[in-house]
Amino acid sequence: MGVMPVNSLIIKMSVPMMISMLVQALYNVVDSIFVAQINENALAAVSMAFPVQVLIIGIGVGTGVGINALLSKSLGEHNFEKANKTAVNGLFLAWISSAVFLIAGILFSEFFFRTQTDISEIVEYGRDYISIISIFSFTVFNQITFERLLSSTGKTFYSMLSQITGAVVNIILDPIFIFGLFGFPAMGVKGAAIATVIGECCGSIAAIIFNLKVNKEITLSFKGFKPDGGIIKSIYAVGIPSILIQCVGSIMVYGMNRILIKFSSTANAVFGVYFRLQSFIFMPIFGMNNAIIPIIAYNYGARHKDRIIKTIKISATYAACIMLLGFLLFQLIPHKMLMLFNATPQMIAIGVTAFRIISTIYLFAGFCIIFISVLQAMGNAGQGLIIVCARQIMVLLPAAWLLSLTGSLDAVWLSFPIAEIVSVIASIFFIKRLFATKLRNL
Repeated sequence: MGVMPVNSLIIKMSVPMMISMLVQALYNVVDSIFVAQINENALAAVSMAFPVQVLIIGIGVGTGVGINALLSKSLGEHNFEKANKTAVNGLFLAWISSAVFLIAGILFSEFFFRTQTDISEIVEYGRDYISIISIFSFTVFNQITFERLLSSTGKTFYSMLSQITGAVVNIILDPIFIFGLFGFPAMGVKGAAIATVIGECCGSIAAIIFNLKVNKEITLSFKGFKPDGGIIKSIYAVGIPSILIQCVGSIMVYGMNRILIKFSSTANAVFGVYFRLQSFIFMPIFGMNNAIIPIIAYNYGARHKDRIIKTIKISATYAACIMLLGFLLFQLIPHKMLMLFNATPQMIAIGVTAFRIISTIYLFAGFCIIFISVLQAMGNAGQGLIIVCARQIMVLLPAAWLLSLTGSLDAVWLSFPIAEIVSVIASIFFIKRLFATKLRNL
């Protein structure tokens, strides 16, 4: 963390994490591709369930970001006792979070869908899907947390292997459980949820084994364990803003679904497909973020100013290249992307326009994502939250609602580039302030 050439370190740590995040994106995409073969309402239901999935993963990843930052900083300061306590308390927090979603999944799954639509088939499909995902959320919380312990000590290769394990199992089981192959009953949308949960369980088991076998920097022991309020507070000091950022995304998707359903369930299906496909562009950058946060946190603890600045510049360059590639794909072949989901002519007509308008934000979004991660790593996560809130809640949803009053669905998609302009301005302001207050005199 403190001596390897920065570019080599970013590549070494980022590439496995980027692959891991791409594999993570496969979970939702593969589910949607197979579910789309049932009918368009099934696809719309899975799309409407996405805010809950975003929230579950967001809380897991957000807590993991807090664990990452504190554990890496502790290792940079050679405080190994604190690093071990951070790991154990982080696991405790993950299990508490999964218990909350278990209760919510039992009590509120149907209510969640009835607040979005009165189409009974969509409600039934969605209730079955999200209740299973929520009740068994401990699988994904375990997987994410144990993977973050691996990445905190630089063992991102093993984190990648656990992700691949879960994704491969999910991909294999999806058609078997959905369509009833090899003697299994056809379970439809329920089958997609069950396949996802089993895949996450297998990935979790792999991550636990890797931690016990190769992660020698951390000792996991719950003997005499008591929650440490100071460590939990430190984890959430970084983690809660990250969690709230994910919650904001969940609220945004929920709000957009309510706006779009007024046009048609096809518009919801298009939006859900877009969000799954765009994850293949954004997930590699999020994976790089998961790698650069411990790099920056470690070097901030070690007071290596030059290495922090190099990390920011190099990662921002890589992010811009990835986003440019995504922009070109969504501009040039949107119809082919939609056909992966058994798209109807109406869905293609709506989707091509939506993809091309929304993807214009890619030219700027990469920089904003990197800047938010830098703010998180250096203890200014609250400012990152302000940027995300300004973009997705204060600007995007109001703009989408106002544009929907024109009666034009195409106009609604313009809310995304409008919101991105605000995000860019806020990101530049806060990153300049960070340099002036923390980096200049480090």
